[in-house]
Amino acid sequence: MDTVREALIAHAEGRTTVPSPLHLDFPDAEGDCHVKAGWITGSDTFTVKIATGFYRNNRNGLPSNHGLVCALDARTGQVRALLNDGGLLTALRTAAAGALITHALARPDATTLAVFGTGEQARLQVTWLARLRPLARVLVHSRALHRAQNLCTWLDTQGLHARPATARTAAEADIIVTTTPATSPVLEAQAVGEGTHVTGIGADMPHKNELPAALFGRAQLIATDDHEQCIDHGDFGHAVRSGTAGRHTDHPAGLLLKNPPHRPLNAITIADLTGVGALDAALASVVLRNLLP
Repeated sequence: MDTVREALIAHAEGRTTVPSPLHLDFPDAEGDCHVKAGWITGSDTFTVKIATGFYRNNRNGLPSNHGLVCALDARTGQVRALLNDGGLLTALRTAAAGALITHALARPDATTLAVFGTGEQARLQVTWLARLRPLARVLVHSRALHRAQNLCTWLDTQGLHARPATARTAAEADIIVTTTPATSPVLEAQAVGEGTHVTGIGADMPHKNELPAALFGRAQLIATDDHEQCIDHGDFGHAVRSGTAGRHTDHPAGLLLKNPPHRPLNAITIADLTGVGALDAALASVVLRNLLP
């Protein structure tokens, strides 16, 4: 979490180099791939990462997410390592970023979390946020009830009281985190109550959309991990194109982590996270320092 926090701050302060992601969509296979690169100024390595999500894989006993990270020397361009992590580092940096900004923007007394989705990232978002604040109750929403029940059973083993919930009931939680590959909103804007914080994790490609545009119109504070990337790839971009949110109404997540804002208790706040290559670079550098002499 410390590595991701510092990388988000560096990115917000302009101390990174992050090109636009490359993305591929495989609708017939319910899959997608994106390639992200990044470098933090002064670091001796930069990275190019491939991350895939193929959402039918669970039918064949395969994980939905996969990928690898290529770490290169920032002085010579030579490959230092191929981290064949199967998408693990992407999952961990996403979990850390989500937990950090969710904790920073949610009300201090917010203890009810609703998570939309039941995959690896749903599990990680819940457990990593629980490291930062107490969670009295977790609501899990999925289109497949048995998947919601399975996640709840697992969360109970971690000491987190969890139960399945409808989309409308889940939208009434103090904190909402969406972790799906949805292409249309998974909750209704008007069902979200005042004082709620919402973090969108799943919309990381132009065709994806988890949060309704109208919700951004109700928000008093919007955080993005990368302004231009969220305009192109994220839920914030859908809101801007619909005219619901102004193009420059967002705030860099890293600056909000560095200097937590005053938050009116009845404010709706939103964080739109699309995944920044600089975070991959920072995490890979830490891994290499621990693995290589």
